[in-house]
Amino acid sequence: MTTFQDARAFLLQHRTDYETAVRDFRWPDPGPFNWALDWFDELAKDADAKDRPALWIVDAAQDKQTKLSFAALSKRSNQVANFLRAQGLKRGDHLLLLLGNVVPLWETMLAAIKLGVVVIPATTLLTAEELRDRLDRGQAKAVVAAEDQVAKVASLGAGNTVRIVVGAASDGWLAFDQAAKASESFTPDGPTNADDPMLLYFTSGTTAKPKLVRHSQRSYPVGHLSTMYWIGLQPGDIHLNISSPGWAKHAWSCFFAPWNAGATVFVVNQPRFDAKGLLATIGRCGVTTLCAPPTVWRLFIQEDLGSFKMSLREVCGAGEPLNPEVIDQVQAAWGLTIRDGYGQTETTALAGNSPGQKIKVGSMGRPLPGYRVQVSDADGHPAKEGEVALLLGADRPAGLMQGYQGDDGKLSGAEGELYRSGDVVFEDEDGYLTFVGRSDDVFKSSDYRISPFELESVLLEHELVAEAAVVPSPDPIRLAIPKAFVLLTSGAERTPETALSIFKHLHTRLAPFKRIRRLEIVTELPKTISGKIRRVQLRRLERDNDRDDPLRGREFREEDFPELPKTRSET
Repeated sequence: MTTFQDARAFLLQHRTDYETAVRDFRWPDPGPFNWALDWFDELAKDADAKDRPALWIVDAAQDKQTKLSFAALSKRSNQVANFLRAQGLKRGDHLLLLLGNVVPLWETMLAAIKLGVVVIPATTLLTAEELRDRLDRGQAKAVVAAEDQVAKVASLGAGNTVRIVVGAASDGWLAFDQAAKASESFTPDGPTNADDPMLLYFTSGTTAKPKLVRHSQRSYPVGHLSTMYWIGLQPGDIHLNISSPGWAKHAWSCFFAPWNAGATVFVVNQPRFDAKGLLATIGRCGVTTLCAPPTVWRLFIQEDLGSFKMSLREVCGAGEPLNPEVIDQVQAAWGLTIRDGYGQTETTALAGNSPGQKIKVGSMGRPLPGYRVQVSDADGHPAKEGEVALLLGADRPAGLMQGYQGDDGKLSGAEGELYRSGDVVFEDEDGYLTFVGRSDDVFKSSDYRISPFELESVLLEHELVAEAAVVPSPDPIRLAIPKAFVLLTSGAERTPETALSIFKHLHTRLAPFKRIRRLEIVTELPKTISGKIRRVQLRRLERDNDRDDPLRGREFREEDFPELPKTRSET
């Protein structure tokens, strides 16, 4: 019988021995287990860990910080659990969590797990209509919200919902602070089963209406042992993950993975993102492990990285693969290699460059312990290039969602022999995976398969390009040609000279069959609420030849510039 503690200890012991970890790791047995009660609270009693900071929040604007130990958070989450129970919440009820990076977010998450209440994490940036969708399809019985969200929720007429505000109480809203009067001792109403629901995530909706991803009391708490392994977390680490509440990556690395390791969750709140200020705080506070999305890494390298004193041991990137230029600059400044990892809202980290592995630049690594990955063609057969698929049945990983929850409460999408991710990769002879793109983003041009991500990475290496999205543009001869929608850096002008400079750069870096033939320099790119570019919207613009849309910019074509060299097939 493998327990959670056994599985965790094994991965910590073999944190730099990938081959042994993958060969011998076993997920804990799926017996009754409540992570908040059976792991977090037990950690809070451990002599070596109880007084260690579990949560450390630095508020840059107010120049103040808050530290709470594991023992303190254990007691405070008990109080919140008792407070929520007093409002009528019970096992299986749904709670919408609408908070920023404030202490009550972590207290409420722990409390809900202890109660068996299903949490619907949501960003405070949601519009009223998006919030209505969460309340209606999520069937929320309660809302815990920040004070600045009260009017938005009230506008939806959610009068039958238990409403709790972090801040001053108002009409129809209970003050979260009342939880401080509740007992510090909590008794569960019974055992928590592994397949009891725990989280209900709404996907970012890059291509369609957001799906409801349901995770169990096992899939995220236990499943994030793989994320702990990828990041390289150890007991006592101070871990900073740059991510907004409401999205899966926040739960990945601001909650489960660091606390699985017994590390400190470190958070920096800034009114506006300030790379220089954040780097200084990382150095001053002795952060040891850092995970950040590509956008943040690209802003970091605009600073003089070598001038910041660092205690960092591990640095990671997630969200989208990083281009080599960023990795090289961080390596030169800090002597550390940013290690990519890969997963989805539907999973925990399922592939990555873990500590000790040989890193191949451009690759997102190999399958992590506990995950059996098959690169599959359209028919589900193994292939060198194809969709990331997870083997199910006896090989089903603990970190995979229960399924997509429909309006009728039924689950789908994670049953049968394979779970298909929708992400296309290339697998080399050593088992390393290189991201190609979403299956619905990859397209053909003159019968060549084109990866938008590959072309976008080359575009981002140009000094005037801040962001880029590549989509197919209809062509009578080639069926489609690659076209880039480009957002320039501050101060750059949308001129023919700028376009020519970008085209010249592309000519030196891309083979003729995959070269970008058209550029449209825009002032904004369509994005989801989580910041992901909606290529589907740009594809539609091109397909419909809609020139009146406000997203349109100034278009330039290769043939506009006779000074560009011609390939043999073009002369």
